[in-house]
Amino acid sequence: MLHPPRIVISGLSGGSGKTIVSLGLCRALARQGIPVAPFKKGPDYIDAAWLARAADRPCSNLDTFLMPEAVVRGLFAARALPQGVSVIEGNRGLFDGGDAAGSYSTAELAKLLRAPAILVLDATKMTRTAAAILHGCATFDPGLRPAGVICNQTAGARHRSVLRAAIEQYTDIPVLGMLPKLSRNPIPERHMGLWSDREMDAAPILDPLADLISDHCDLAAIRRIAAAAPGLAETPDALFPAPTPGEPVTIGVVRDAALWFYYPENIEALEQAGARIEHVSVLSPDPWPELHGLYLGGGFPETQAATIASRADVRMRIKALAEAGLPIYAECGGFMYLAQALEYEGRRFPMAGVLPVETRLCARPKGLGYVVATVERDNPFHPAGSEIRAHEFHYSHCPALPADETSLCLRLSRGTGMGGGLDGILQRNTFAAYSHIHALGVPHWAPRFVEAARAYRASA
Repeated sequence: MLHPPRIVISGLSGGSGKTIVSLGLCRALARQGIPVAPFKKGPDYIDAAWLARAADRPCSNLDTFLMPEAVVRGLFAARALPQGVSVIEGNRGLFDGGDAAGSYSTAELAKLLRAPAILVLDATKMTRTAAAILHGCATFDPGLRPAGVICNQTAGARHRSVLRAAIEQYTDIPVLGMLPKLSRNPIPERHMGLWSDREMDAAPILDPLADLISDHCDLAAIRRIAAAAPGLAETPDALFPAPTPGEPVTIGVVRDAALWFYYPENIEALEQAGARIEHVSVLSPDPWPELHGLYLGGGFPETQAATIASRADVRMRIKALAEAGLPIYAECGGFMYLAQALEYEGRRFPMAGVLPVETRLCARPKGLGYVVATVERDNPFHPAGSEIRAHEFHYSHCPALPADETSLCLRLSRGTGMGGGLDGILQRNTFAAYSHIHALGVPHWAPRFVEAARAYRASA
């Protein structure tokens, strides 16, 4: 049995303050010298990056839609710290899931991991009603009783006093903290959520959040709740498939201010399959090493569009590699980079020109949520006939699909993709889609990527 101390931080809805609490708690514990393993429930790159900064340790995403439950348990067991604290930030409200039954909800994840859940309650203009809400949460699901509550956005000493008295009188949920109103959001938001940790200096954001939690929450009680979590049975299965014998290949991973959305397990899966990872940039004139494959993740290429346009040397380099048959895999922002052009705020910026489409940024989301896709055309990365579970969140779209739609590999039964229920352009050995995958939910992806890279090296 494993006994890693752990807690889930969940809100009653989006915007409750759970991210501020999660970040502040991770930072506060880490400053005390307590090892913190951060996790983010659901598909999310930006919150996960901030959690990693706060804990000074990589953050893993736990998602029972994208990967089987046994894999989620195994991933958590592999990343949890027996001598530290695992902090799992939920998403949306505690019981909110994919349907009326709460499938894939934070509550379901907490039950799967047998992790105590601490609620963050926005108490704006609320006193006794808070007790009624918490009483409902405590009795709604017999399999999950909240282990504590942190009241957020409290107005002053009297407000806090009445809140605490009502919660203690009408429920047996411990009050673990009372956070004052903040004059502004400490992390500015944009259309995809928080600004990234790459666009702001993290320390001036995270240290005040740690002070906030240290000053207004009972850290000792939170640690006791985490330590009292019941044991977990070990999951014996390996996280990654056994590698195919062969010489290592070099796969470039673009990681810069334009493209940086990667799950750590995706990179690890490539390494486990036999890849050496070289980080490269589409924004820098620095030379690249010899590559046998290239991975362009998501990000915000629109924020760097002028720089991308100015780096014609890099754009032409990637186009030449694609035309030479280099295996290239691109997701969302990476797909936008490989297109002919990107239209943003009334300007048209040239991109790499690998794919026969253009993209345009819009004011409202064009694709947001989970994706289920069937692979209709064989390609280096996904075998025809396989089903892929993925996710998308993009404000850009393709004004026109390729004239030859047979170049689109994915038929979506759920999701938006590039339009018309299709996603996944294939051009030579380049595959690009709006859909983001998690390697632990698509175990064939990394081994096939590495095998394609070996084939390319052999033919070069």
